[in-house]
Parts: sequence; structure tokens; C-alpha cells
Amino acid sequence: MAQDVVKKTGKRTQAVSAKKQAILAAALTTFSQFGIHGTRLEQVAELAGVSKTNLLYYYPSKDALYVAVMRNILDIWLAPLRAFREDFTPLVAIREYIRLKLEVSRDYPEASRLFCLEMLQGAPLLMAELTGDLKGLVAEKSAIIEGWVDAGKLAVVDPHHLIFMIWAATQHYADFATQVEAVTGKTLQDEVFFQQTVDSVQRMIIEGIRVR
Repeated sequence: MAQDVVKKTGKRTQAVSAKKQAILAAALTTFSQFGIHGTRLEQVAELAGVSKTNLLYYYPSKDALYVAVMRNILDIWLAPLRAFREDFTPLVAIREYIRLKLEVSRDYPEASRLFCLEMLQGAPLLMAELTGDLKGLVAEKSAIIEGWVDAGKLAVVDPHHLIFMIWAATQHYADFATQVEAVTGKTLQDEVFFQQTVDSVQRMIIEGIRVR
């Protein structure tokens, strides 16, 4: 009897998790296309295959749903930075960070574009996360880079500006994917073009910070 209850509870938990993920995925699609003000909850519910009432059970307002989507995006966006460690040699660590950031641009273009849109609007609903988790993580990784510079393992470079440059160079391929495709005829989904992009961005940034 107890095992049956555990199984039923487990299945119910899985069903709830799957439904919430479907809602978040649908919300990401609609928010990235229309923004928070242009998105209606009815659109999200229809795309997720749930009723609006059911959606509101999990996310009581459009703002609450939007913040949940943005927090998911921030987790995805920060994962490569969290993986940045000082037990690698500096150039290997930075080269790997660039590759991981470009993988995020390739695999989560909608998320990257929505994050960009939120930044352009002044991050009214995400400022607490930016000044909390993001700022703290950047400070932690900047200290690693600064340590490498002080030890003579990297050229003299401001850690924040290096991180900003990597963000700009890698996220461009998601945020301006239409422009990239219009100019080159290719996207990061093209395996050869993806690897060429990784090699090019790595080379340009690494050569700027290599000790000479």
C-alpha cells in the first residue's frame, strides 16, 4: 500500500513538472516573439496545451510567469560562467568558456534573444537577480582572471571588460541570428560554420590576452 502511494505521488510530481516545463517552454517562445506586453496568457496556454486556469494555478500572473522564464534563462546563461575554473590554465579556461557560450547561443537562441530584450528594457523584473547572483558570480570569476594577470599568466586586461567582450562576441550569433544568416547564408546549426565561429572567436580573443 505504501509503495502504491509513493508511486502515485511520484507520477503526480512528474506530471506536474512536465506541465510546468511545457508552460515555461511555451512562454519562452511567445515572450521572445512578442515581449511581455505583447504576449497574452491565452497564447501561452494554447501553445502549452493547457487551460488558462491551469496555467494560472502554477503561475498566478503574467509577471510571475515571465520572471520564472527569465530565471530559467539566467540559469542557462550563467552555466558556462559557473564552469569557469582556475584549475585550468588561463587560455584553456577562456577558450572553453567561449565554446560553451557559443553552444548556448546555438542551442538556446530564443532564450538569448529574450534576455537581450529584457536588458534593453532596463531589466525591470530581473534587476534583483542581476545585482545578486549575476554580480556575485562575475565578481568571483573576475578575481580568478585578475589573479592570472597578477601572476603574469595573462596580458594586462580588465577582467570585467574581458567577460563583457566574450558575452558580446558569442551572444551576437543568437541575438542577431537573422543578420548573421542574411550575410553568411549560415546559422550555428550548421556544424562546419559553428566550428569556424568557435575557432575564429577563440583566436581573436585569445590572441588579445596572450602574454608576449
